Amino acid sequence: MPTEKKHIRIFPFNRVEGDLKVHLQIEDGAIRDAWCTGSMYRGFENILKGRGPLDGLVITPRICGICTTAHLAAAARALDMVCGVRIPGNALRIRNIALMAEMIQNDIRQAVQLFMADFTRPGFADHPLHKEARRRYEPMKGASVLQAVAESRSLLEIIAVLGGQWPHSSFMVPGGVVCLPSPNDISQCRHLARHYRRWYEERVLGCSLERWSEVTCRADLKAWLTASDAHRKSELGFFIRFARTAGLHKMGAGHPHFMGFGGLVIPRDSAVASLGRDGELFPPGFYSRGKIAPLDQKRITESIDCSWFTEYGPPRHPFDGVTQPYAAGNEKRQYSWAKAPRYDGLPAETGPLAQMLLAGDPLLTQLVREEGPSVFVRQLARMVRSCRTLPAMETWLRELSRNKGLFYNDAPDIERGKGFGLVEAPRGSLGHWVAVDNGRIQSYQVITPTTWNGSPRDGNGLRGPIEEALVGAPVRNPDDPLEAELIVRSFDPCLVCTVH
Repeated sequence: MPTEKKHIRIFPFNRVEGDLKVHLQIEDGAIRDAWCTGSMYRGFENILKGRGPLDGLVITPRICGICTTAHLAAAARALDMVCGVRIPGNALRIRNIALMAEMIQNDIRQAVQLFMADFTRPGFADHPLHKEARRRYEPMKGASVLQAVAESRSLLEIIAVLGGQWPHSSFMVPGGVVCLPSPNDISQCRHLARHYRRWYEERVLGCSLERWSEVTCRADLKAWLTASDAHRKSELGFFIRFARTAGLHKMGAGHPHFMGFGGLVIPRDSAVASLGRDGELFPPGFYSRGKIAPLDQKRITESIDCSWFTEYGPPRHPFDGVTQPYAAGNEKRQYSWAKAPRYDGLPAETGPLAQMLLAGDPLLTQLVREEGPSVFVRQLARMVRSCRTLPAMETWLRELSRNKGLFYNDAPDIERGKGFGLVEAPRGSLGHWVAVDNGRIQSYQVITPTTWNGSPRDGNGLRGPIEEALVGAPVRNPDDPLEAELIVRSFDPCLVCTVH
C-alpha cells in the first residue's frame, strides 16, 4: 500500500501566548519529523546594550509575565558576580522564597489549566474518565481549574509582600535585597504558605507531604494509588489513572540528556538540607543515560545555523554571543527566532524532571530508567516538585522570623567586569550573561528554559528536545493532533521568554 504522508502546522500553539509554531511531517499515522519555531523577535538583549548595569534588574523581568521573578534573580546573580559581593543569609532566604513561590504556583496552574485541559477534548471521548475530566478541567469553568487559580494566588501574594509587587518586581539588587520584611510581613507569608500547603495536601496529593515521600518506586506508586479513596480522587491520583490508561507513559521520550542549574543557594546557618552536595536545594549538574556529571557553564554554547540571525560561524559561548536579527524571506535552513543552546555539544532537556533526576528522586529515576522519559513522567515530576520546595520555603520563613541579621552588603559601583547568573525558573534552567565596561552594558545574553527545550536544529542537524520528543509519536487524527500537543505541553513551553 502507498505511504500516506501529510504535513501539518499547529499555530498558535500555547494557551497563554502564541509565539510557538510546530510543523509536523506525518507518515502512516506517526510523526516522522518535527520543526519547532519561535515566530516572533523582541530584542531584549540588544535593548540592554549601552544602558547602566542596574537597568537589567528592571528590564529583564519584563521578558516574561510568568517567570518574571526568575529573570530578576538571574540578573541579580550576574551582577553579584561582577561586583564580587557576598549575599547575606537573609537575602538568600528572601530571594529563594520568592523564586519557589513563583515555581509552585506555576506547577499547579500548568497542570490544571494548560495540560489537563487536553483531557477534556473530543479525542479522549472514548476514555472511561473523560466525563470526570470535563467536570474537573474544562477551561475557565472546571471545578479544579477554578479552585487551583484561587488557591495558587496566595503564593503570588507572598512575592508581592516580599518584593512589593508581582509581576515585574525589582527588589533583588547586587548585594542582597532592598529591605528586610517586617515581622507582620513574615507572619503573613507564613500564613499564606501554610494555607497553600493544606490545600495542596488535601486536593492535589490527597495525602500529607510525609506520606508521599514514602513513594519511592513503581510498586509504592501502585500501592499508594489503591491505598485510599482520597489518593485516587486527588488531582495527582486522577492524573495518574487517566495518563496511564491513555498511554502517556509510552510517548514523548526525546533525548536522554538532562540539565539543571540549581540556584536556590542554602544559607550557611540554615536547617534546610541540600538534595545534592553543592550547597543548593536542587543540585546543578548534567544527567545523561543515568550518569550525573558536575555542571560547567563554560561548556554551554549557542548555535544559530537554523535561526534567523546573522551567521557568526561555530557555536559560541554566551559571553561571546551576538544577537543580530536577519530574515530576508529566502532562508533555507533557518526556521526559528530561537537559538539552539547545547551543553558539550548535546541538546539537553531542562525542567522539573531534570531537577528531580539530578536530586536523585528514587521514583522518577526508576521510571525513567525502566520506561524512559515520557509525557507521563515529565508531568508527574512537575506535579510533585512542590513536595520538595514547600518544606524548604516554610523553613526559610521560620528562620526569617527568628533572624534579624543583614539583608544587604554594600556593592561597589559597577564599572567593568563579567558575570553570569544561573537559576532554576519554573520551566527549568535560566541563565543571564552580562559584560560591563565603562559603566555600561556591552553585551547581554539570556538563555531561557524553553530556548533549551524548544530549540531548532543545530549545525550538526541535532533536533531540539521538543522536536526529538515528537518524532515517532502516533497521531490518530492529523486534523486534531492531540498526541503532539500533549507532548509539547508536557515541556510547559514559554516562547515569549524564548524570543526575548
